[in-house]
Amino acid sequence: MYKLVDKRNLGPNLTLYEVQAPRIASSRKPGQFVIVRAFDHSERIPLTIADVNKDTGTVTIIVQTVGKSTAEMETLEVGGGFCDVAGPLGQPSHLDNFGTVVVIGGGLGTAVVYPQAVALKELGNKVISIIGARSSDLVIMKDQLGAVSDKVMVTTNDGSEGIKGFVTDALQQLIDNPDMNIGAVYCVGPVVMMKAVADLTAKYDIHTVVSLNPVMVDGTGMCGGCRVTVGGETKFACVDGPEFDGHKVDFDELADRLTTYQSHERHKDQCRMLKAADKIKE
Repeated sequence: MYKLVDKRNLGPNLTLYEVQAPRIASSRKPGQFVIVRAFDHSERIPLTIADVNKDTGTVTIIVQTVGKSTAEMETLEVGGGFCDVAGPLGQPSHLDNFGTVVVIGGGLGTAVVYPQAVALKELGNKVISIIGARSSDLVIMKDQLGAVSDKVMVTTNDGSEGIKGFVTDALQQLIDNPDMNIGAVYCVGPVVMMKAVADLTAKYDIHTVVSLNPVMVDGTGMCGGCRVTVGGETKFACVDGPEFDGHKVDFDELADRLTTYQSHERHKDQCRMLKAADKIKE
């Protein structure tokens, strides 16, 4: 069991979990993820490591409660623990001193870019962070990013905080500033947001890295469920990624694949495999 040492609500259906996992905490690098199971019967869920504490041997993950498995996770209490936490998995972020770097997080993607921002700052970059959310109550990790960034910009769809609009509006402001000279952009969030950012930066030939979130089962390249097309080649997000050159990703294909099982997910009670699995448990 991986002991849960802290659990906090960050906003509507957003929960932070700090879990005892010393081996993962000591070896994790920015960009990597873990696969967790709340209980032995639970679905395996890939989650990016938002932060680690090597001194206490803990890893931090941030989860949006949206379905059965994440609802099961929400029932865990401090002092209890996760059945499994496997990792670190995936390739670490490829980081360098670019001069000025913009990190962009949309929704839960903000938790993913935080460790990148920390590492990029340590490499001597000027770091500008953009946080995007639908409304102010969904803005997360602003203080944490503020501590490692030269500037933090917030955009909300409804204008309840920061700039009313999208992360691309804030990014365009930075690009239009002749003194900015952006060397790279790291972007994580919904597919439509990452595509919009990549389309924008492609016009200005700004190196752009995105972190992809396809359907993933084993996390070791065996199942092939997380295949994506990058530069015309098939890649596996779990072992080749999850980060790729945003200008080479086939976002339309990724979006189509992410919605493939949407109807089944909405009607779990009609799934024969789930019914059979429940029958076996009985």
